[in-house]
Amino acid sequence: MDPVLPILRELPEELHGARVCVRPYRPGDGPALWEAVEESREHLLPWLPWGDKHKSPEDSEAFVRKARAQWLLREDLPYGIWERETDRFLGGTGLHRIDWETPSFEIGYWLRRCAVGHGYMTDAVQLLCTLAFETLAANRVFIRCAARNVRSAAIPRRLGFVHEATLRNDRRNTAGELYDMLVFGMTPDDYANAPFRR
Repeated sequence: MDPVLPILRELPEELHGARVCVRPYRPGDGPALWEAVEESREHLLPWLPWGDKHKSPEDSEAFVRKARAQWLLREDLPYGIWERETDRFLGGTGLHRIDWETPSFEIGYWLRRCAVGHGYMTDAVQLLCTLAFETLAANRVFIRCAARNVRSAAIPRRLGFVHEATLRNDRRNTAGELYDMLVFGMTPDDYANAPFRR
């Protein structure tokens, strides 16, 4: 059987969890993204240097339109996270560094400062794991984060990912300091036994 071309793969337009709706960015989402980045620059920049690319609402609108195009082409699968109750934009996530042949996906994520600590990201990452393993037949899903980013590292640990490696002196932060990177992985067997599926 021939593999399905990535661009022909059907994907749901929205994923719904207990607290969040995870969906691809749409034209017009730029102002909401801009507001979240503006609120969170000091919170985000030590870990995510792309925050400096959002210098205006127009920059954020250009970002969401490019992200939508990548999603439609299945080159990258970026998603926004929205609070179900209020429809407030909370942050971003997605399936990145896609290897369609394996298939393998990296989950990346960030939250605006005021949304941290409420379980939103755990909910969102569960949804992406389900999408990756049940819709896209993933053989591997992984998450990387800075070793010092304790909140970020707690999510894969909580969801049943396996700590596979610590890459020492792997990156530099925005201040130019070297830091270690943690790598967490999940396979179909791990997913079948994940705590959130019991």
